[in-house]
Amino acid sequence: MSVDVVTFGCRLNATESEVIRREASAAGVADAVVVNTCAVTGEAVKQARQTIRKLRRERPDAKIVVTGCAAQTDPETFAAMPEVDRVLGNEEKLSAASWSVLDTAGKIAVADIMTVKQTALHGIDGIAGHTRAFLQVQNGCDHRCTFCIIPFGRGNSRSVPVGDAVAQARRLVESGHSEIVLTGVDITSYAPSLGLLVKQLLREVRELKRLRLSSIDSVEADADLLDAFADDARLMPHLHLSLQAGDDIILKRMKRRHLRADAVTFCDQVRRLRPDMAFGADIIAGFPTENGAMFSRSLDLVDECGLTQLHVFPFSPRPGTPAARMPQVPGDVIKERARRLREKGETTLRRHLDGEVGARRRVLTERGGMARTEQFTPVRLNGSVPPGLMLDVAVTGHDGRQLLAA
Repeated sequence: MSVDVVTFGCRLNATESEVIRREASAAGVADAVVVNTCAVTGEAVKQARQTIRKLRRERPDAKIVVTGCAAQTDPETFAAMPEVDRVLGNEEKLSAASWSVLDTAGKIAVADIMTVKQTALHGIDGIAGHTRAFLQVQNGCDHRCTFCIIPFGRGNSRSVPVGDAVAQARRLVESGHSEIVLTGVDITSYAPSLGLLVKQLLREVRELKRLRLSSIDSVEADADLLDAFADDARLMPHLHLSLQAGDDIILKRMKRRHLRADAVTFCDQVRRLRPDMAFGADIIAGFPTENGAMFSRSLDLVDECGLTQLHVFPFSPRPGTPAARMPQVPGDVIKERARRLREKGETTLRRHLDGEVGARRRVLTERGGMARTEQFTPVRLNGSVPPGLMLDVAVTGHDGRQLLAA
């Protein structure tokens, strides 16, 4: 039987799951399920543990291997689960050697991620079920936001060499991908600079039709990146921002590197350069010490920045982080604030969709009769269309969640 991989969390995890499948299969691993975990929230860890128990009931004879950020930060907890056969760290999961000794090594193979100084480009041809290709250009994070456990799961920031990234982008285009998404943990910390990498990719891979960025930290966006948005339409007009809050006191307690005004100024600046730009953002509801007035400033920030898509995270204390030791907001208040943020997101999304009706958009088709505009807005197509095509469509309406096209 083949190696199955269950993936939680980010695009980077999705990319690495393909590497895991390739390396494990090449090592001759069979009848195994790999759970590639996420540690961003306590709920993500809980879901991973529930999935492991379910997998053991469904696959009593399979070997269950747990890896990913939750396994890296808390390997003993997963190793203590009777359903788990082996726990691999984030660096080990990408190594062919780890999979070749799967049946003979101990239960835990998790090294100190902070000792990893380089990141290799693990080139993949694509991800099953995805039309666009993900290109990992960076890993790790040098920042220490008080709520975040991820640096301890991913290590310090390290970047893929520019030449390697360009070569992989060229391979992806040659294999038929029209769109590439640059991924990483903190891609705006890419060295020497994300803007220079983007410019070089666009310059040297002329056949690439679309280049897209995953989540960025706006305070780290460099001048070359802004120039690229202004000068090359192949760089898609959509950015997902790591904003987290709209109140300056909360931002300081989060140990973020921007203030509210910085976020508003950045969005205004980018829109002047690229009027068709659409913004999404991550916002945390109920961070420790957040009162009603502070929360209201996060709500107001949605309109001030013109955000069209929100990823709302009810605050979840991660053991070992400074925020876990701060005065906590009651759970019912957190849930209520998350609900209000999501409602706000639904309102702003509907406003965006209203503005798209009657427009013509160039879309990249996906599976199941879906597509995405340049702004990453989902579109329901009229009829069955193969994935991976670039089409010009007329937007005829929307259903509150996605556009409808003729």
